[in-house]
Amino acid sequence: MANTQFLEKMKERWNLNSLIQVILVLLVFSLTGMSVVFLKPFVFQLFGIESLKGIKGVLLYLILIPPLYQILLLVYGTLLGQFAFFWKWEKKTFNSIAKLFRKRKGKS
Repeated sequence: MANTQFLEKMKERWNLNSLIQVILVLLVFSLTGMSVVFLKPFVFQLFGIESLKGIKGVLLYLILIPPLYQILLLVYGTLLGQFAFFWKWEKKTFNSIAKLFRKRKGKS
Protein backbone atom coordinates (compact mmCIF):
# COMPACT_ATOMS: atom_id res chain seq x y z
CA MET A 1 0.00 0.00 0.00
CA ALA A 2 2.84 2.43 0.81
CA ASN A 3 4.34 1.89 -2.65
CA THR A 4 1.04 2.76 -4.30
CA GLN A 5 0.80 5.96 -2.24
CA PHE A 6 4.31 6.94 -3.31
CA LEU A 7 3.49 6.29 -6.96
CA GLU A 8 0.23 8.25 -6.66
CA LYS A 9 2.13 11.20 -5.17
CA MET A 10 4.65 11.09 -8.01
CA LYS A 11 1.82 10.89 -10.54
CA GLU A 12 0.28 14.06 -9.12
CA ARG A 13 3.59 15.88 -8.68
CA TRP A 14 4.72 15.16 -12.23
CA ASN A 15 1.22 15.60 -13.69
CA LEU A 16 1.24 12.14 -15.29
CA ASN A 17 -1.76 10.16 -16.54
CA SER A 18 -1.19 6.70 -15.07
CA LEU A 19 0.86 4.66 -12.63
CA ILE A 20 2.44 2.86 -15.58
CA GLN A 21 3.73 6.21 -16.82
CA VAL A 22 5.19 6.93 -13.36
CA ILE A 23 6.98 3.58 -13.42
CA LEU A 24 8.32 4.29 -16.92
CA VAL A 25 9.62 7.70 -15.84
CA LEU A 26 11.31 6.17 -12.79
CA LEU A 27 12.80 3.48 -15.04
CA VAL A 28 14.21 6.16 -17.35
CA PHE A 29 15.87 7.92 -14.39
CA SER A 30 17.31 4.59 -13.21
CA LEU A 31 18.63 3.58 -16.62
CA THR A 32 20.15 7.02 -17.15
CA GLY A 33 21.94 7.00 -13.81
CA MET A 34 23.31 3.50 -14.34
CA SER A 35 24.43 4.37 -17.87
CA VAL A 36 26.31 7.46 -16.73
CA VAL A 37 28.11 5.43 -14.06
CA PHE A 38 28.95 2.82 -16.69
CA LEU A 39 30.08 5.32 -19.37
CA LYS A 40 32.08 7.69 -17.12
CA PRO A 41 35.29 5.59 -17.17
CA PHE A 42 35.16 5.40 -20.98
CA VAL A 43 34.65 9.15 -21.28
CA PHE A 44 37.55 9.77 -18.90
CA GLN A 45 39.77 7.30 -20.77
CA LEU A 46 38.92 9.05 -24.03
CA PHE A 47 40.37 12.26 -22.58
CA GLY A 48 43.29 10.58 -20.84
CA ILE A 49 42.06 11.10 -17.29
CA GLU A 50 42.55 8.28 -14.79
CA SER A 51 40.31 9.53 -11.96
CA LEU A 52 38.57 12.53 -10.44
CA LYS A 53 41.75 13.38 -8.57
CA GLY A 54 43.01 16.80 -9.49
CA ILE A 55 41.39 19.83 -11.00
CA LYS A 56 41.56 18.45 -14.54
CA GLY A 57 39.42 15.42 -13.64
CA VAL A 58 36.87 17.45 -11.73
CA LEU A 59 36.54 20.01 -14.52
CA LEU A 60 36.17 17.31 -17.13
CA TYR A 61 33.50 15.65 -15.03
CA LEU A 62 31.56 18.92 -14.64
CA ILE A 63 31.81 19.74 -18.33
CA LEU A 64 31.00 16.34 -19.83
CA ILE A 65 28.92 14.24 -17.46
CA PRO A 66 25.87 16.51 -16.83
CA PRO A 67 25.22 17.02 -20.57
CA LEU A 68 25.68 13.27 -21.12
CA TYR A 69 23.07 12.65 -18.41
CA GLN A 70 20.62 15.07 -20.05
CA ILE A 71 21.09 13.49 -23.48
CA LEU A 72 20.61 9.99 -22.08
CA LEU A 73 17.40 11.11 -20.34
CA LEU A 74 15.99 12.11 -23.71
CA VAL A 75 17.20 8.93 -25.42
CA TYR A 76 15.77 6.57 -22.80
CA GLY A 77 12.65 8.71 -22.47
CA THR A 78 12.08 8.43 -26.21
CA LEU A 79 12.70 4.69 -26.23
CA LEU A 80 10.18 4.18 -23.43
CA GLY A 81 7.59 6.52 -24.94
CA GLN A 82 8.07 9.35 -22.44
CA PHE A 83 9.73 11.95 -24.66
CA ALA A 84 7.15 14.67 -23.93
CA PHE A 85 7.69 14.39 -20.17
CA PHE A 86 11.47 14.49 -20.44
CA TRP A 87 11.46 17.30 -22.99
CA LYS A 88 9.49 19.41 -20.48
CA TRP A 89 11.92 18.25 -17.77
CA GLU A 90 14.90 19.38 -19.87
CA LYS A 91 13.39 22.80 -20.56
CA LYS A 92 12.62 23.26 -16.87
CA THR A 93 16.18 22.26 -15.94
CA PHE A 94 17.80 24.61 -18.45
CA ASN A 95 15.52 27.47 -17.42
CA SER A 96 16.54 26.95 -13.78
CA ILE A 97 20.21 27.03 -14.73
CA ALA A 98 19.69 30.12 -16.90
CA LYS A 99 18.01 31.93 -13.98
CA LEU A 100 21.09 31.34 -11.85
CA PHE A 101 23.29 33.04 -14.41
CA ARG A 102 20.86 35.89 -14.99
CA LYS A 103 20.75 36.66 -11.26
CA ARG A 104 24.53 36.70 -11.04
CA LYS A 105 24.84 38.86 -14.12
CA GLY A 106 22.28 41.33 -12.76
CA LYS A 107 24.08 41.65 -9.40
CA SER A 108 27.43 42.49 -10.97
